[in-house]
Amino acid sequence: MIPILYQDKALVVCIKPPGVLSQDGPGNALPALLREQLGCEIFPVHRLDREAGGVMVCAKTSRAAGTLSGAMAQGGFRKEYLCIIRGCPEGKEGAWKDLLLHDKTRNKSFVVQRMRGGVKEARLDYQVLAEKDGLSLVRVRLHTGRTHQIRVQFASRGFPLLGDGKYGGGSGGMALWSWALAFRHPGGKMMDFRALPEGGAWDGFAPALSRLK
Repeated sequence: MIPILYQDKALVVCIKPPGVLSQDGPGNALPALLREQLGCEIFPVHRLDREAGGVMVCAKTSRAAGTLSGAMAQGGFRKEYLCIIRGCPEGKEGAWKDLLLHDKTRNKSFVVQRMRGGVKEARLDYQVLAEKDGLSLVRVRLHTGRTHQIRVQFASRGFPLLGDGKYGGGSGGMALWSWALAFRHPGGKMMDFRALPEGGAWDGFAPALSRLK
């Protein structure tokens, strides 16, 4: 069962488990699982890496999907993530801006030095919440939504996400979690949802995580 945080006639807010596709596709896919569980149509409006988990919103009608997708494209969503990285940035908080190129053949993104075809600007803010045993718990706010953005921006600086084998973080489950999502409901009301990760490497940072509640 997919955990449901909120639903009405227009949308559903849920927690995507790690390992589940956020878009329609083969195998375990969130839209298909929600259709079966809720007995209604489901329209994805944003993405989350398959290996990541956390808060997502899906539309129940095509009209709501259009409104939410438009708000997403215009930066109307506030998205915050938690991740565990190897090492710790010298600055405990800051803002990073990079140019990213996504190689669709290898499904991998790279930081590049100049703008050219296919290159997009990526921006985020980060704050180190805790450090332990060579790892750091980091809170991230995304200002753009590029493919693998958090993963590649941290890895390119020598701080790969724990368990992210694609970008040098080693094996095991990837420690990336969508913990806070705020947006305007198609009906006009502002909505804000939060859910903290549990289990595995996250338990090692339980005191810091508890302070976010």
